[in-house]
Amino acid sequence: MTAEQPTPEAPRAPPNGQPGQVADAVRGNWVDRLAPAATRPYLRLSRADRPIGTWLLLLPCWWGLMLAMLHDRAPVWNDLWIGVGCALGAWLMRGAGCTWNDITDRKIDGSVARTRSRPIPSGQVTVRGAVAWMAAQALIALLILLTFNGAAIALGVLSLAPVAIYPFAKRFTWWPQIFLGLAFNWGALLAWTAHTGSLSWQPVVLYIAGIGWTLFYDTVYAHQDKEDDALIGVKSTARLFAERTPKWLRRFLIASVSLMGIVVLGSMLPGANPLALVIALAGPWAFGWHMAWQMRRLDLDDNDRLLMLFRSNRDAGLLPLPFFAAALLV
Repeated sequence: MTAEQPTPEAPRAPPNGQPGQVADAVRGNWVDRLAPAATRPYLRLSRADRPIGTWLLLLPCWWGLMLAMLHDRAPVWNDLWIGVGCALGAWLMRGAGCTWNDITDRKIDGSVARTRSRPIPSGQVTVRGAVAWMAAQALIALLILLTFNGAAIALGVLSLAPVAIYPFAKRFTWWPQIFLGLAFNWGALLAWTAHTGSLSWQPVVLYIAGIGWTLFYDTVYAHQDKEDDALIGVKSTARLFAERTPKWLRRFLIASVSLMGIVVLGSMLPGANPLALVIALAGPWAFGWHMAWQMRRLDLDDNDRLLMLFRSNRDAGLLPLPFFAAALLV
């Protein structure tokens, strides 16, 4: 650690003169502008000032729900609550998961330029306060989960395992992004089951497609930290792939799009309206088109570009949904 880099215990200078603002937060976000001052450190701990993670956790839920409706062609009013409940649960569980991640990574975060301004290493929140905040978010999410059917509730409880393991993955594997994918795409399984009452092969394949997508976007994200990670010994696919990253990203793109297309076919055949099937298959195509657009703009040494591309995956994940919805109406 150089003399210019403060130790984890040293006070942090707020970026851009904003007291307590996290370095990679969206400028002018609602937490910094509107939230009561006492709540800001806890909302920052939940990444409420960086909403992209909530979207990346939520979108596989909505994929699973929409494809389940296409599977049985029987949307019901309860599906509206499943969609809303998944959105609320994603916000809460992303917050709880990020809090857990920051508790376990507090010493590492203090040694990385991009993360040393986070609430725990910067001293805004104590570890005890963070634990209490994590528990509160998880308990509210549990209340929402209990409104779903029994099979979905069981899946929701099981999802805690990959969430708990993920922060430690970068210590023992070069592929921590797989563990992130296991946690972030669980909603594809849960939302399908909340609609149908049981699992089948289609949501499992969709889950794997989502993991491929996570490997794509989080490898891009991890390239921001590759130099700091190398200094402190943290592993990632960005460090593993290095200059071969574009080749691996293309593989993840092809796998994600192909598997999502298989799920569309498996959910709608046999007996699908041909027009509805074509419209639904345009969803994976649009998803892949956006990922290809990201690759054309990729610059592994431009951190601002990397962060922009990572955040753009909200749009990539949203693109299949209007096509799935249109197919339902045909």
